[in-house]
Amino acid sequence: MIIDPEAERKEILRLYRRLLRHAKPFLKDNDAKIIKKAFNTSVEAHKDMRRKSGEPYIYHPIAVAQIAVEEIGLGTTSIVAALLHDVVEDTELEIEDIERDFGSSVARIIEGLTKISGVFDYGSSQQAENFRKMLLTLSDDVRVILIKLADRLHNMRTLDSMPRHKQLKIASETMYLYAPLAHRLGLYAIKSELEDLYLKYTDTATYKDISNKIRQTRSARNKFIKDFISPIEEELRKHGFNFTIKGRPKSIYSILKKIKKQNITFDEIYDLFAIRIILDVPFENEKAACWQVYSIITDFYQPNPDRLRDWVNTPKANGYESLHTTVMSKSGQWVEVQIRSQRMDDIAERGYAAHWKYKDGANNESGLEQWINKVRDMLENNTGNALEFMDEFRKNLFVEEVFVFTPKGELIILPDKATALDFAFEIHSQIGLHCLGAKVNQKLVPLSYRLYNGDQVEILTSQKQKPNEEWLNYAVTSKARSRIKEALREERKHKSEQGRVLLEKRLAQLKITDNQANLNKLMAFFNVPTIQDLYYRLAMGHVDPKNIKEVIFTATSEKGSSTLDPKTFDREVQKIRGVNSDMLVIGEKTSNMNYRISACCNPIPGDDVFGFETGDDDIEIHRTNCLRAIELMSNYGNRIVRAKWTDQKELAFLAGIRIKGTDRVGLVNDLTRIISNSLRVNMRSITIDSHDGIFEGNIMVFVNDTGHLDKLMQRMGKVNGILTVERFD
Repeated sequence: MIIDPEAERKEILRLYRRLLRHAKPFLKDNDAKIIKKAFNTSVEAHKDMRRKSGEPYIYHPIAVAQIAVEEIGLGTTSIVAALLHDVVEDTELEIEDIERDFGSSVARIIEGLTKISGVFDYGSSQQAENFRKMLLTLSDDVRVILIKLADRLHNMRTLDSMPRHKQLKIASETMYLYAPLAHRLGLYAIKSELEDLYLKYTDTATYKDISNKIRQTRSARNKFIKDFISPIEEELRKHGFNFTIKGRPKSIYSILKKIKKQNITFDEIYDLFAIRIILDVPFENEKAACWQVYSIITDFYQPNPDRLRDWVNTPKANGYESLHTTVMSKSGQWVEVQIRSQRMDDIAERGYAAHWKYKDGANNESGLEQWINKVRDMLENNTGNALEFMDEFRKNLFVEEVFVFTPKGELIILPDKATALDFAFEIHSQIGLHCLGAKVNQKLVPLSYRLYNGDQVEILTSQKQKPNEEWLNYAVTSKARSRIKEALREERKHKSEQGRVLLEKRLAQLKITDNQANLNKLMAFFNVPTIQDLYYRLAMGHVDPKNIKEVIFTATSEKGSSTLDPKTFDREVQKIRGVNSDMLVIGEKTSNMNYRISACCNPIPGDDVFGFETGDDDIEIHRTNCLRAIELMSNYGNRIVRAKWTDQKELAFLAGIRIKGTDRVGLVNDLTRIISNSLRVNMRSITIDSHDGIFEGNIMVFVNDTGHLDKLMQRMGKVNGILTVERFD
């Protein structure tokens, strides 16, 4: 690569000037000077560094600052922090130097952004631990997370230059943590882009296919939007509204999600795009104006009553406000229309940052701030390991909400599918821990009762009540789950102590020494993983102390070898399935490991795959778009190994095909003939269910690779009466 220092210097200046242009509207007295100082410090600190793509490293901090100001709407402090965000980690500069030169706010943000390294619990992922520590800074400054999102967005936009295994790890981590976080902080535009970029790198073929289809339908879509909005525009002008109308297609990822969830094709998606009407009205007139526009639209087009969403009167917990309706166009297509004010649109696009712009003294705490306070509470009271915490945290990111009331009429917002038990913990931890049951709308219900919008809930308690394991089956919120787990851990500790005393007594009776070797024999005999488990079982009466006899300590282990150990068993299964080691090339330094094909996504040759070290010298092969893959790659990135298929021998792999069509006599016959005759494919099973002249069927077949499978699916699609043919995991 030829480097032209002069051209690079000009480009750096161009990017810097562009950043200043976007920042200019809100710069105060000394701000431009501080930004310039941060820029010069960053240029100097990174002067000899280059990114994987070969370009100067300084392009990255400038791009992060640009996203922070232009796409999130942050101010001077954030621009300075974004420009300096990698300086402490990558150079000699310390946090103290930053604090001296740029003040404590910037220093605190950068400290939150500097990645944390060190030793973590065995089994907990460093990434989850880093993330937990990053969230802890929420209690200091939410800007840490907003800049972290800008940093991640730029990394995703420039992922092309990274090696494949890094692309998969970074994309999965983004999908696992950062996209849900952007959603929760109300940054919809960033959330959608992160999801699309995830898809681009993990399932490139699907991404290209959907984006091509969106491109091909663009001109027809634009004409449709124009025809659809022209009568509305005329009417809105008559009523004196000042407005803008935008039509935009749904994101690629959300289209794919819909295709999978509803089991339909691209052409069957009815609300492929949304039309947004943005009104320029004063704050006090917003609600009335939105409903007036709704009335105008429904004069022209028939609305679908099930698809009306009123987030104007009850905003979502992340602050999102808008009125959504889906109406039937003259051409017979459903169209989603979103009606909102300019303020609501700003908050919808820029989330948290925009809240501050519109906040005034009279405003109550927004839903978003209440959520952030909940996260703080959750972080301060969390005693589990980092992975457990991440899991609980994620469950509460991507959720719809349910609005319920206390007996005094106070509104409580809980995640969708929340139960009476969640409500109890939401009111107070002590009420939750001693909760017996509840009255919902004056009727007695169990703790597992699922709450619905508008329910009024009263909790019944008793000091004798204690949490039990079953509660975890119906607690949804992280607050409830972490408090229950904590109480169960305490209870278990207490019980284990009682069990230890019982065991000591029994060993003293038998005159057996209480040493590690004897405890190991006991654990082996009762088949328990830890001595704490044995103590607990003794205390609970699951193990009777009388069953502890001298023979346990004197007998040598003479277990027969009739059962296969797991590895031998896997090898036997591999023999039967025909997987053999020269078919997959797996990353360096792993040649002495066995591998197995994971059952969750059943990859076959031709699929894009990766390997995951399971910890017992085995490698599990997954498809890159497998649902479990997101979790594995984001939490255990260091255990991901590259894997790709070589030209394999004629071997058979199991794959599933789902078909849909119109029922007719002889159809199954035609299908089975194609499967067995035309491509020498063996079929393992076929199940077909017919209802009202439409049938759906699942067929399990043995194929050699994805090419073989695609050919088979194409031929099946040509059978008279077949509507859709698709692969399933």
